[in-house]
Amino acid sequence: MLKTSFLRSVSARQSPMILKLGTRSIATSFYDLKPVDKDGREVPFSEFKNKPVLIVNVASKCGFTKQYTDLQKLYDEYKKYGFTIIGFPCNQFKNQEPGSDEEIAHFVETKYGITFPILKKVDVNGENADDVYKFLKSKTEDQGDIKWNFEKFLINKNGNVAVRAESKVTPFELEPKLKELLEID
Repeated sequence: MLKTSFLRSVSARQSPMILKLGTRSIATSFYDLKPVDKDGREVPFSEFKNKPVLIVNVASKCGFTKQYTDLQKLYDEYKKYGFTIIGFPCNQFKNQEPGSDEEIAHFVETKYGITFPILKKVDVNGENADDVYKFLKSKTEDQGDIKWNFEKFLINKNGNVAVRAESKVTPFELEPKLKELLEID
């Protein structure tokens, strides 16, 4: 929920789905977001309506990089129910994702067999934070910055943040909540 004290202006000419907060805009719906993949193509999150999504900021040279293995296993297990994972490479934490988008894609595909979408490298904090992360942080009780690589946001079928999990939370620790969102035993 956005705090009204930070709400600066909403113009009638502006898209009704975007709020302006100071100099930054935040989408008001998860499904309005359109991040960019490594090839510069938009990935409209409207494609994920009525499906749970796990958003993860990832890095190739991090102690948590081994979580790619369990992320892929979780994806393989639940993609048949419409679940997807979207990885956002980020180099903001001790330069642990220094490669180009192509190098990152090659690394995760060859070392971990990743088949879920890995998008363009982004900032998750600060003035240049990607709109996805501006939105996600604005929709959680803890609206603070992303603390490290592999922080996770589990999005429910309605496009709301169901869980914000720290890096140390493994992908399979989110499985009970994912099953609840998918309405399966």
